[in-house]
Amino acid sequence: MSSLLSHNKDQPHIKKTLSDSAPTSSTATSRSLRHERLSRLSSSGSSDVSSDTATNHAESYFLRRENRLSARKKAEEETQNDYKKMYEKALSSNQRLKSRLETSKQELVMIQDQLQRAQKGNLRDCGSTMLEAEKKENVNLKKEITDMEEQLKVKAELKMENQRLKDENGALIRVITKLSK
Repeated sequence: MSSLLSHNKDQPHIKKTLSDSAPTSSTATSRSLRHERLSRLSSSGSSDVSSDTATNHAESYFLRRENRLSARKKAEEETQNDYKKMYEKALSSNQRLKSRLETSKQELVMIQDQLQRAQKGNLRDCGSTMLEAEKKENVNLKKEITDMEEQLKVKAELKMENQRLKDENGALIRVITKLSK
């Protein structure tokens, strides 16, 4: 065990163990232990000013030590409470998410059933509607083909006229150059 030594010139060395100075759970017992320690310190030496200062130093040391230990206990209790609160919060959010997941799964099953029923119903109606859609599509495609054919004819005519105008332009340029000489 570690020990605490009280150093003073007028007093003999007093050896204290940690078990003597360990704080107890109740404040009354800790106060009585402190008074016992102080009485042992004061009875071991002479009653002059130096023993009073040693007693004051020892008392202040033990008070500071008890304050540190009580603060440490409070901090540990607070962190334990914080962990407990965090655990409870996580647990409640997990339960909430599980219930939402179950609801989503049930909705998914219902929607899949509806989809299967709709697909079975569409298979009967699908034959007649597909024929109508194909007929409409064929008519639209034929219209587009005729429009494109007409555009090709117009394009060919424009190319021919463009070539004729180029030839005519070249002839006019030659005539103008001969006249200007």
